[in-house]
Amino acid sequence: MSDDNFTTGVEDGLRLAKRIYFGNDRSVAPPKHITPMEKATRSLYPTSPMVYAVISNPAIVDNPDMPSYQPHVHGRCNPPALIPLQMNGISFEVDCYLDTAFVTMSGSWRVHCVMGDENCSCRIAVPMGEEGSILGAEVEVPRITYSTQLAPMEEIGERESVAPPEEGGLLKPHIFTLTVPHVDGGSNVSVKVRWSQKVMYKDGEFILDVPYTFPEYVTPAGKKLPKKEKIQLSINSGLTTEVVCNTTSHPLKERKREPGKLALLYEADVLSWSATDFVYKYHVSTTNSFGSVLLQSPSTLDIDQRDMFSLYLFAGPHKGKKMCRKEVVFVVDTSESMKENTIEVTKNAVISAISKLDEEDRFGIMAFNDETHLYSSSLELANKESIGNATQWIDKNFVAAGGTNISMALNQAIEMFSGKSKSVPMVFFITDGSVENERQICEVLKKQLQNKESELAPRINTFGIGSYCNHYFLRMLAMIGRGHYDASYDAESIETGIKSWFSKASSTMLTNIVIDGLDSLDDLEIHPCTIPDLSCERPLILSGRYKGGFPETLKASGILPDMTNFTIDIQGQRVNDIPLHKVLAKKQIEFYTAQAWLSNDTELEVKVSKMSVETGIVSEYTRMIMLKTGPPAKKIGKKDADPKTVTEKIKVLHQLGLKFGNVTATIENIPPGFLPKLPTQTEMLAAAAGNCCANVFGKCCCMCCVQACSRINNQCSIVLTQFCGFVTCFGCCGWYE
Repeated sequence: MSDDNFTTGVEDGLRLAKRIYFGNDRSVAPPKHITPMEKATRSLYPTSPMVYAVISNPAIVDNPDMPSYQPHVHGRCNPPALIPLQMNGISFEVDCYLDTAFVTMSGSWRVHCVMGDENCSCRIAVPMGEEGSILGAEVEVPRITYSTQLAPMEEIGERESVAPPEEGGLLKPHIFTLTVPHVDGGSNVSVKVRWSQKVMYKDGEFILDVPYTFPEYVTPAGKKLPKKEKIQLSINSGLTTEVVCNTTSHPLKERKREPGKLALLYEADVLSWSATDFVYKYHVSTTNSFGSVLLQSPSTLDIDQRDMFSLYLFAGPHKGKKMCRKEVVFVVDTSESMKENTIEVTKNAVISAISKLDEEDRFGIMAFNDETHLYSSSLELANKESIGNATQWIDKNFVAAGGTNISMALNQAIEMFSGKSKSVPMVFFITDGSVENERQICEVLKKQLQNKESELAPRINTFGIGSYCNHYFLRMLAMIGRGHYDASYDAESIETGIKSWFSKASSTMLTNIVIDGLDSLDDLEIHPCTIPDLSCERPLILSGRYKGGFPETLKASGILPDMTNFTIDIQGQRVNDIPLHKVLAKKQIEFYTAQAWLSNDTELEVKVSKMSVETGIVSEYTRMIMLKTGPPAKKIGKKDADPKTVTEKIKVLHQLGLKFGNVTATIENIPPGFLPKLPTQTEMLAAAAGNCCANVFGKCCCMCCVQACSRINNQCSIVLTQFCGFVTCFGCCGWYE
C-alpha cells in the first residue's frame, strides 16, 4: 500500500467508525471530524503499535456485541478503509547494550467494528525507533497463529509470487506492517513484534526513544476502566562505572543496580493510553573520553568460529571543549529528479548547515547535474557576509534540471582542498541518484586519498535521498573516506535528516585515530577497515573477529582540535551477559553487503545470507516469509481431522532491503520515493480503455474495463455515461452526414 493510500484508508476508517453504536453509557466519544487545519498538522501514520481492520465492504461495520441495524451502505471502499482497533493491553521489554536497544512489544486488540458473523483482514503497523530494524513478528487469532521468518533468496522459488506491499513489508523505512486474513468480528488479536533500534549519543548522554504515543481512539469504549501499561527497561553499558538517569518521560521504579548495569520498571493502571513516546536519557559517571573492548567466544551455531571483539570509544561531555577547525565543501545533486519539494528542503538544510559553521571554518558549495556549478573557486571564511552571499547563490543556482554525473563532482570537490591547512577537510555529498560507474568511482577515490600529501585526507560524508540511489555505494564512499553515511527516504524527513547528519559528522573531537596492540594476533578482521574520526555526537565502534591471545590493553591515539596528540588506554574484558553477535550483526551485515557489492563476491553474499537468517537481521540476500500454524484442513470422507497443528508458508513479503540503486530511474529523472505508487482509479480506467480500444471491433468490452468500471463511484459513472451518450450522438450525426 502506498503512503497516500494508507492515510486515505485511515481517514476513511475514522469516518466509518462513527457508524458503530456503543450504547448510552459510552464514555469515549467517537472519533472527531478532522478539520483541514488539523489534517495539516496531524499525521495519520502510526506513532505507536497499531492494528487496523481492513474494510472493503462498509456494510459489515457494526458493533459485534450490540448491532445498530443501520441503513445498508452500498458500494465498496477502494482503497480499503482502515479502522483503528481498540487496544486491550500493551507491554514493552527494552534491553539496551552499548548503542543498540532490542525491543519486544506485546499487545492485544479487539475487532470491535465488524459484525460477529462477518470477518475481515487485520493490518498490524509498528513504528520502530531510530535506525529501527525488524527482527520478527507473531500474530495470534482464534485457532491460528501467524509468524515471520527469514529465508535465503535461493530457497524462495522463482514461481513464488511476492505479496503486494499492503500485505506486509515496510510502509516507511521505520514502519513495519503485516496483514493477517479472516479475523472474526468481536475476536481478539494478540501481537508480538521484535525489533532493534539505535540508542542515540550526544554530549555525553545516551538517549533512548521508543514510539509510545497512542491516539485517543484506540481507548476501549464503555465505562472508564483502568488499563495496564508496562515497560521493563534494562541497561548494560559494558563498563564498570555507574549508570545515572538524567530524564525520563514515564515514572520508572529501580529494580536492580550493578556497576554499569541498571534494571527499571514502569507499570501503571491508566484510564487512557500514553500520549507521549517513552524517552529515557542517561550517562555513565565520567567526565573524559572513555571506552572499552568487549571480548566473547562464538556459540557452537555461529557460522564464524573465530572469537569476537568490539572496541568502542565515546568522546564524553563536550561542553567547553573546542571542536576541530573544518574546511567544508557541500556537493549537492541538482538533477531534474530533485525537483519540487525535494530540492527546496535540501536547499533549506544546506543553508542551515552553513550558518552553523564557526567563523574560523572555511566552506565551498557545488551544485552538480551533468555539469558542476561552483559558488567560489576557492574556499571562503564562514563569516556573515560570505554566508549571506552563499544563501543568495543557493537560491539562484539550486534548480532541479539535467542528469547526474557523480564522478566529475567528487573529483572536483576533492581538488578544492589545498592540503596545507591544519583544518579537517570534509566533503558533504548529497544525491538521490545512481550511476553505472560507481565501482570505478570507489577505486579512483581510494587512490586519490592515498596520494594526498596532507596528513589529513578529505573526509567523505554521504547522504542518500530516496530508494533510487545506491545506498551501499554511498556507504562504501563514506567508509573509504573515513566519513559518515546517512539517508532519508521521503521529503518529510530530508531536512531534519541532513541537519542531523551534518551535526554528527562535523562535531569532530579526535582525528587520525590509530589502534596499537593488535599486531600480535594470528588472524584479524576489523571493520570498518578505515577508522573514522571520533565525534561528540557519535561513538566510535570497531568490531571484528580474531584468533590468538587478545592483549589485555589496547592503546588508541589521535589528534585533538588544538593539533596536540591524545592517547588513551582501553582495557579488554570478556563478557557473557551481552549478546555481542546480535549487537554487532546489523553493522556487520551492512559492511559485508557493501564489500560484496564492490567486489562482486558471491561467497560473501552467501555469508551475509547465513548471518541474516541466524540473527534475524534483514539483508539484501534474504526474504521475509509469513508462516501459518493451525489445525489442518479436514479431508473429504474423514469424520475426524488430525488434531495436531500444521505450519505452512503462505506468502513471501515485499522486499525489506534497500537494493542497489536504480540507474534507469536516475536516467529518467524519476523523483525519489520508497514504495511504488499504486495506480489511481482514473489511471486504471484509462489503462483499461486503452486496452479495449485496440480490439474494440472484436469485443464489446473486456474484463479489465469491467473491473475498472466497478471501482468508480456513482458521480463518475454518471459523467461517463453522459460522455458516452454524447460521443454516440456525435457519431450518429457524422454517419448521416
